[in-house]
Amino acid sequence: MEQKKDNKKKLQGRIVSDAMDKTVVVAVETLKTHKKYNKKFISTKKYKVHDEKNSGKIGDLVSIVECSPISKDKTFKIVE
Repeated sequence: MEQKKDNKKKLQGRIVSDAMDKTVVVAVETLKTHKKYNKKFISTKKYKVHDEKNSGKIGDLVSIVECSPISKDKTFKIVE
């Protein structure tokens, strides 16, 4: 019997906004290398994440996982 492989993105970031209902904005920082100069730099990307219980507060460190689209912008949900 074959095991189904889970290809969903799993990211970790910090909550930067909790003003919306059942939605938080999470900033995920990644370390990248410049192609020409080989210098390392930090790149930040913000994701709108579904938070069913409105439990997240600004500054919390959370793990998020990709899911089916919940709205136009939300394709991630919190797994703590």
